[in-house]
Formats: sequence, C-alpha cells, structure tokens
Amino acid sequence: MGMSRPWEADPATRFKRRLGKSPRELGNTTGTPDCPDIWELANGDIAVIGRDLTQSLGKNLPDGVSIGSDERLVVIPRNMLIAAKPDIPGV
Repeated sequence: MGMSRPWEADPATRFKRRLGKSPRELGNTTGTPDCPDIWELANGDIAVIGRDLTQSLGKNLPDGVSIGSDERLVVIPRNMLIAAKPDIPGV
C-alpha cells in the first residue's frame, strides 16, 4: 500500500463560480470552446483550465518541484490570474 497524500482532488465536487473574468472578456479566446479559465469548486478547491505544457516545461522544473504521474502542468494567460485576484479569498 502506498503512502497517503495529505490532499486529494474530489472527483465528485461541482463547479461553483468563475474567478475573475471570462476568457472572452479578457480577449483570450476567439469564441471556441477550448479556452483557459479559473473556477472555484463547491468544496473550495480551485480548477484551472489551461494549456498542458507538462512535457515541455516539466523537463526544466526548479529544484524541489515535481509533477506526479496523475498531475499536469498547465499554463494560463497572466491577465486571467490578475483578473481573478479580487475573487480569491485572502489575496
């Protein structure tokens, strides 16, 4: 039996609210369904939709950083995170 992790993603939770502005409002999409986004989930966790750069950026991670076999490194536009700041508690 493997070592248990202190946090696990809950596959049964639901989307609660978008953090920040929509990709369309920020000019990060042409209206297609494949666009970056940030969402608060019903359990308080955060879901990030972005471009999967696990293979390319994952080869040059800083010391002390790793990507688990069930994890992906995703990238979102800077303006998206800045727009979400007012919606993130404690920031």
